[in-house]
Parts: sequence; C-alpha cells; structure tokens
Amino acid sequence: MAQTKDTAVKTAKKTKYDTPHEDLREWLTRTEALGELQKVDGADWNLEIGAIAEMIYHATPENPPAILFDNIPGYPKGFRILSGMTASPNRLAMTLGFPEPKGPMDVVRAYRDRMKDFKSIPSRFVNTGPILENVDRDDEVDIFKFPVPFLHELDGGRYIGTGDCIIMKDPDSDWVNCGTYRVMVHDKNTVGLWMSPGKHGRLIREKYFKMGKPCPVAISVGHDPLMFLAAGNEIQYGTSEFAYAAGHRGKPFDMLKSELHGLPIPAHGEIVLEGEISPDDLRPEGPFGEWTGYYASSVRPDNVVKIKRIYYRNDPIITMARPGRPPSDYTMSKSVIKSALVWDQVEAAGLPGVQGVWCHQNGGGRLFNVISIKQAYPGHSRQAAQLCCNVHAGNYLGRWSIVVDEDIDPSNLWDVTWAMASRCDPIEDIDITRRAWSGALDPRKQAGDNFNSRAIVDACRPFEWKDEFPPVAESSPELAAKTHAKWGHLLNK
Repeated sequence: MAQTKDTAVKTAKKTKYDTPHEDLREWLTRTEALGELQKVDGADWNLEIGAIAEMIYHATPENPPAILFDNIPGYPKGFRILSGMTASPNRLAMTLGFPEPKGPMDVVRAYRDRMKDFKSIPSRFVNTGPILENVDRDDEVDIFKFPVPFLHELDGGRYIGTGDCIIMKDPDSDWVNCGTYRVMVHDKNTVGLWMSPGKHGRLIREKYFKMGKPCPVAISVGHDPLMFLAAGNEIQYGTSEFAYAAGHRGKPFDMLKSELHGLPIPAHGEIVLEGEISPDDLRPEGPFGEWTGYYASSVRPDNVVKIKRIYYRNDPIITMARPGRPPSDYTMSKSVIKSALVWDQVEAAGLPGVQGVWCHQNGGGRLFNVISIKQAYPGHSRQAAQLCCNVHAGNYLGRWSIVVDEDIDPSNLWDVTWAMASRCDPIEDIDITRRAWSGALDPRKQAGDNFNSRAIVDACRPFEWKDEFPPVAESSPELAAKTHAKWGHLLNK
C-alpha cells in the first residue's frame, strides 16, 4: 500500500540516511520528504524572488522551509533558483547525516562529536558528469540566459553568486581553495568578484597579480549544500573545502578538470562559470545588501572576471543565499557551523570547562557570540570571552563576546540577556579590545577603515564569591520534573 504524504514525512524525519545524497537534486527529494520544501511558481527575478525569501524567513525564523522558485517569467521552465538550503535544524542535520535534532544546539554537539576523529577526504577525478550536459564557449557565453536575481532594491546589479563556491588554486602549492564571495553580473560575459581583505581567495588572487598574471577562477553557482557549508566558513588555511565537505559526506566528491585551467569543478554541479580575474580591468561593484543587515561596501572599482566557459546541467538550479536584516535564508546554518568551529578552536587553545557556544542569528552568526563555561579558576571567564572573539572562526568582524555560567543556555537570548542584566556589573565586567579585524562589510566603519573594537562581557557570577551569589528563583530540577510529569498536558493546550 502506498504511503500517505504524512506517513512519508514522519518516516523521513526518523531516518538517518545510510548513504549521502548524490547531488542537489537528490537532496531536494529528501527535503521534500521532510515536508520542508516550499515551491513558488511565477515569481519575477526582479526583486520579487528576494522579497519573497525575506518575507518567509522573517515570518518563520525558527524552522523555515527551503524555497524552490520555478516558472520564472522570461526564462524556460526548469531554470530554477533555490533559497535557504540549510536554514532549519532538520535540513542541516539531514545534509550532514546526523539524526533528527530537537534544536540547533543538538546539531552543534553532533558536529563537534564528529570532529573528534574527523578526516578530510580528497576529491576523486572523473571524466564526465551531468555538469557537462551543456558547455557554452567563448562567444556563446551569455550569463543572462539564467534567471539571475536582482535581490535588494538598492543593489548595484544582479548577483548570480551568493550561495556560491569560488574555486581557486594557490600558485605556490597544490592547495585548492573554495570560498563564498559575492558575484555581480556586469554584462553577458563579465562579472565582478568581491573578496574581503584577509580572506583566502583574496590572498590567492594577490599572489597571481604580484606575478603579473591573471588569476584563474571557477565559479560554481549551483551545487551540493555541503559544499556551500564548507565554502562559507573559516576552514584552516591550506585545507581544501571540497575535501573537508567530503569528510562530512563520508565519501569523495566526483570532480572534473575544467577545460581552460584544469580547476576542479563538481561533476554533479548545476552551473559553473570559468574565467580569469583581470589585474587591470576594474569596474564599479556594489552596493549589495549584506549579512550585517545593511548595504555594505559602497560602490568602488573592483577587478572583474572575464567568463570564457559556462558548464551547466539541463534544467539548472541556481543556489541562492539572500543576505539582509536577520534572519535571512542562511543565518541558522551559519550560526550552527560557526558555533561548532569556535567551540573546537577555544578548546584546542587550552580552555577547559566549555559547556556550549552559540553565534546568534541576530548578529548574522558573527557579531553576537556567547560562550558558556563552568568556572574553575580566577580569570577563567575572561579567558573564555577573549578566546571566543580571537580564535579564527570568531575573529572576523566580531562585535560582542559574552561569557555566561553553565546554567545559562547560550542559544537562548532570554537566558543570556537575563545573565547580562543580573550578573554583569558594567564598570567591572566589560572590557574593550581595540584594533581588531574588521572590513568593508562592517556598517559601523567608514571606507578604508579595516579595524573595529570588541566588547568582552563577563556575565558570570563573580568567581571570588560565586558560591555566595543569591540562588536562582526557579523550581528545582526535581520539582520541575514532577510538575511536568503530572501537569505537562497543560502545555499542549
């Protein structure tokens, strides 16, 4: 007997898949079985797609769907755009191969557990794949054949690269870097590629420029969500994000060598642009509505990429990440991965007693970070807060670093702000770090100012007399459990 839709959804939610999804399309099938795929037909590329994504993610910040846009006016049916790939705890867990979580902190813990014996898996090179179903070369190249969205009203242009993977090879080694940087379309075969100072892609580009050479690049704008998760986070310098993502997948990704530069491109990808970043051709880029919630990095000249190849599947899918005032379509997954990375790095630096880390969506997963510890010695809390904002994963554009006791859930803003209000004496417990790493996306900085400051907030009970601190006015765990067992049914009404 065929399953009903409800039964299929319940079954999918209980399933920990034995094998990873093969590509984005199998991932979409699994997402639909979870009941977390919303299909939208007829939305226009010009502002409507961006505004719909904003509307849905602001209305359902805790557990929003992935949104698949199809039948986009002016484009063939089947040329689609996907928003919010991993914007719910369930989809993120499914993507990473974890059991169904009760909340986002379960995904953080599962991620950290895996990292204890984690190993990257190098890519496997193959000779063919679906990405070669169509190849446009040289004069055939026309980026506007795809429904490139115009996302925000004040954007400087249409951005094909938001949920993207920018693939570059270090000229001094075999290291292939994959980062997420914004890509604005200038004309049918030219795009802008903006990379913040200090980012790995920018460092690689500058090496080529110092050699007097253009920088080869492949721009994947439709791919497995695992690749986007790796590309959009601070992976250690010299580590391949493709190998890192494959480590979470448990098997290698199939890659092809691109025609022009031999760069690895996903064999099961959707759309890849290949070209060179020109050291001498600069055009105005920006502004763009960014993850900080503002139009950041105002219009200024930036190097462009001349696109000479486009590889794409039949009925291709653009993977979109529409940033803006939080929550957006990727802040939840950013918060989970960022929290796990910060937690790992502060422990690797020697900090004991960490109970949890959460990089809040309200701060775009970067600006408002909380670490919970079990205090063990004088200065422990300050050490925790300082490390939280100074390890690599927590350093870029940070703003607030808050440390709380073990009874505080770092992901719960009620808990955190209560601890700040009741356990923090501002003159004693707030420190400032100056001249920290900022950049052009910082809305509080003016152009050219790449430094900012960090507030270190100690919202822990004072160590010297923490055992004498007034007890919390709430039911004991025993009374709470007894009450829930007898009266918990009231919560369902």
